Amino acid sequence: MKYALLYGFLSGLVIILTMITGIVFSGHESFFSSEWFGYLVMLVALTFIFVGVKRYRDIERGGVIKFGIAFAMGLAIAAAAGVAYVGVWEIYLAMTDYKFMDQYIAGIMRAKQAAGISGAALAAEMAKLESMRANYANPLFRIPMTFMEIFPWASWFRWCRRCCYETREFYPQRAETESGQSGRRGRGSPSR
Repeated sequence: MKYALLYGFLSGLVIILTMITGIVFSGHESFFSSEWFGYLVMLVALTFIFVGVKRYRDIERGGVIKFGIAFAMGLAIAAAAGVAYVGVWEIYLAMTDYKFMDQYIAGIMRAKQAAGISGAALAAEMAKLESMRANYANPLFRIPMTFMEIFPWASWFRWCRRCCYETREFYPQRAETESGQSGRRGRGSPSR
């Protein structure tokens, strides 16, 4: 459980703190506050799932882990990452008086107007955005939506990790000892 909490919270904190830093220091219209940048940061930070399951396998399980246990550990790390992500995002929203959605909608409207959309088409877009603003003000809508921004990515990483660990050449489960015999790798065992 400690591995799930440690690596999950590290992953979630790296993701959300990097995204908030991008929003605060570079404005809402730069690359650092874009969706692409956010997903790129998620991709990098979710490598903590690989690291967490591998550390658990090597230290606690003696270098061998069954699929069900690895699957559960990956899922627990992903859930902890989602909880950390949501928690820090909610703190950020509270500290900024929940102005994120207003700024987000204003940015979308400026982009639509710059693209030449006006009149009825702009009014229809504005109606959709106002509906989204009303939904986002409800924590029972906002918190699960925020959690689902990260959890599917984390789940995808869990499956990639599984495929990598199924291949013995990738992160080998057993290492050769100095005498050439195969042995388990764990605490105190020599590694290459």
